[in-house]
Amino acid sequence: MSTFENELIDQFGSNAVIIGNDIPEKYFSDWMTTTPVGTAIALVRPSSTEEVSSLLRLCNSRGIPVVPQGGLTGLAGGAKPVKGCVLISMERMNQIESIDLPSSTISVQAGVTMGAVQRCAKDSGLFFPLDLGGRDSCTIGGNLSTNAGGNRVLRYGMARDLILGLEVVLADGTILSHMNLMLKDNTGYDLKQLFVGSEGTLGVITKAVLKLFPQPRSTNTALCALKDYDAVLKLLTHVRQNLGANLSAFEMMWPDFYERMTSGLGHLTTPMAYGHGAYVLIEAQGTSPESDKDHFEHVLEETLEREIVEDVVVAQSESDALKIWAVRDSSGEFRAVFWPHVGFDVSIPTGQIGNFVEDLKAQLKKKWPDTQTVFFGHVGDSNVHIGVKVKEGDQPEEEIEDFVYSRVGEWRGSISAEHGIGTLKREYLHHSRSPAELQLMKLLKTAMDPQNILNPGKVIQLEAPSNS
Repeated sequence: MSTFENELIDQFGSNAVIIGNDIPEKYFSDWMTTTPVGTAIALVRPSSTEEVSSLLRLCNSRGIPVVPQGGLTGLAGGAKPVKGCVLISMERMNQIESIDLPSSTISVQAGVTMGAVQRCAKDSGLFFPLDLGGRDSCTIGGNLSTNAGGNRVLRYGMARDLILGLEVVLADGTILSHMNLMLKDNTGYDLKQLFVGSEGTLGVITKAVLKLFPQPRSTNTALCALKDYDAVLKLLTHVRQNLGANLSAFEMMWPDFYERMTSGLGHLTTPMAYGHGAYVLIEAQGTSPESDKDHFEHVLEETLEREIVEDVVVAQSESDALKIWAVRDSSGEFRAVFWPHVGFDVSIPTGQIGNFVEDLKAQLKKKWPDTQTVFFGHVGDSNVHIGVKVKEGDQPEEEIEDFVYSRVGEWRGSISAEHGIGTLKREYLHHSRSPAELQLMKLLKTAMDPQNILNPGKVIQLEAPSNS
């Protein structure tokens, strides 16, 4: 055992430190990437901000890379180990510290899961709106460091919109603690936003103050069938104008997704007949159960009368709503019906999504005539998820990624809507960021982490890739 490894154990204790090949395999994989066991020097599981500070100070003094990890549910390789690194798992920093009812906030440590925050808020009569399929695995620190999105962005915003205060440890061990509970805090640079979305490359998030909202007392759900994307835009305008702030989800499924999933997965119902050009799930949440339901149904009746939609199914029970959502959420089961494929999480201005999809389909078919695709997403907030399969068996992944991301750039879109950059999208960042923006990002990284120890090789590459 090396002097450094002994120092880790002496300083943090044998219960908090696991050395080298003894590190469990789960710490070397997220949902999209795997790194060989043995890549990391050690895994350290601190239980306080002060311990994180001590660890970073120690690693910084020796130039040893540090990779922060949350729930390991990422989709871009942001938490994958790099050669010769120390892994920092936040799993022991899993305490909900307080709920402040007058300010509608909750203060938590970074290792608390999203699901735990949701349940704690509900028990206090409040609501934490950030929501993902991995809610009981993903952690708040990871959610903030990747600026997580999800199904309710249309109403509540991304993770960065749900934060008031933050505690972060910098590369040299400096603790920045601004656990603010106030909506109004106009005291110069909003430093916390430097760390939201930076994927642990500028600092390690240890605590956060999150916004809470009134607990919805009504939820109404419907599935609409439409002729084409132009009709989808008319529907979006209509429900925004008439449901207002109650509109919480506007999820679109193209026919290729809707038909493939409902026909291929035996456990799904088919709420709406095939043959339509688009399918949109609408959800509205409010605080007046009876009047909200009546108004929701009236708004949708108007869309039928005006021939904006071709058909509507309104959920009459929670069970009905879950069946509709199950179709939209079935993307997690692609392995059963659409595998292997190359997946994308991109954003295109909402008004242009329809044309972008048709253009991309045509271009893919031109290059690979046997291409199959699926399209679905949160189009109300500009986010489209894409699955591309150009042949049976293994896919030419890099070639497909180059092709799709180039077209996203041509449409002035974002190559990452809600999954982050990590390592998997790093080489394509120039399609969405100008040279000046990329240079400023590098300057920030260099200024805040001169030795490049914090999650090196993620988001921005400062040197020739060797460890990532």
